[in-house]
Amino acid sequence: MQGKFEMSMMGELTFLLGLQVKQLKDGTFISQTKYTRDLMTKFGIEEKSAVKILMNTSVKMDMDADGKVVDQTRFRALIGSLLYLTASRPDITFAVGLSARFQSAPKESHMTAAKRILRYLKGCQVVGLWYPKEGGFKLIGYSDSDYAGCRVDRKNTSSTYQMLGNRLVSWFSKKQNSIATSTAEAEYIDAGSCCAQVLWMRQQLRHYEVEEKEIPIMCDNTSAIAITQNPVLHSRTKHIGVRYHFIRDPVEKKDITLEYISTDKQLADIFTKPLYESRFEELKHELGLIELS
Repeated sequence: MQGKFEMSMMGELTFLLGLQVKQLKDGTFISQTKYTRDLMTKFGIEEKSAVKILMNTSVKMDMDADGKVVDQTRFRALIGSLLYLTASRPDITFAVGLSARFQSAPKESHMTAAKRILRYLKGCQVVGLWYPKEGGFKLIGYSDSDYAGCRVDRKNTSSTYQMLGNRLVSWFSKKQNSIATSTAEAEYIDAGSCCAQVLWMRQQLRHYEVEEKEIPIMCDNTSAIAITQNPVLHSRTKHIGVRYHFIRDPVEKKDITLEYISTDKQLADIFTKPLYESRFEELKHELGLIELS
């Protein structure tokens, strides 16, 4: 590349676009510690106490019709800053996404919830993603859905993430576009989203001469798994949009396999709903989030 482009060698990568990178003998650690501390100063959280969990399990955010209106520009600035932080902090993905739904008319309760995310981050500023050197290249996906979780329009929250070996490489949490009539339908739609991402990642791996077949997608709903394996449209599934049925083709071709996993082992829970502290900390560890000084 130096023969074609003017460039200089600056050594190993240590900082890029707000991401701090530590390349160690056993693996690579990615964090946004400096960026996090800058957010504390920008939004006046330095004097606030830290909290251990992002959201209480009893919290149900809605439009808050009687709440006090807050500065829309400042609220959007906070949400935008937190969204960028999810690049290395998947543990805040659900809470940030939930708060982001109220940017058009934010109330004081929404601002409090968003600032609570900063208070949580204050207690774990140096946490980041750990990518160990060992672990192989086995691709595996997880999909989960929170049925009718949104109090405003009763739509579901979809979440998927993909692991390469034991390394978290892709994840998302968002509200589904359509209203599902059952938990099976919600999980089925979510599995389709996960399938699309997995197939794209498989194509990328082929550029590195890594061939993946029968990629497992872990789902905790047996009815959703049964729908993917049954090509017959009956009264309970014929209303599901055609675009959500594309997952049946890769299942038939054995490009992917949907496998059952019990709910207590479903790691994607952290992207769909508020959790108790013990469960939240357990899933953080499983995702590869550690504190490295």
